[in-house]
Amino acid sequence: MTYIVAEACVRCKYTDCVEVCPVDDCFREGPNFLVIDPGTCIDCGLCVPECPAEAIFALDDVPSGQEHFIQLNAELSKLWPAINSAIDPLPDADEWLDVRDKFQYLAR
Repeated sequence: MTYIVAEACVRCKYTDCVEVCPVDDCFREGPNFLVIDPGTCIDCGLCVPECPAEAIFALDDVPSGQEHFIQLNAELSKLWPAINSAIDPLPDADEWLDVRDKFQYLAR
């Protein structure tokens, strides 16, 4: 079972999760979203409690209606560059933290 990044990460892009991940190249960075590469994730779960947006889920625990993020993580992890250390979140991340239904704002 792998972990995936879901909708709550859109327009936030906190990277606390990246900092604790023991696997290089597991997280991938897009313009306003992170994904987890399902091929390199070792299912340790260390990233889950570190995410301020509560956007990371075990594959079996993806919220209803967000199942499309499973395929999205797999797809985008092949296109986006790896991120191996924490960076600053997006400038307005705190304003977007509690906003829901953000899929339309995901920049590829």
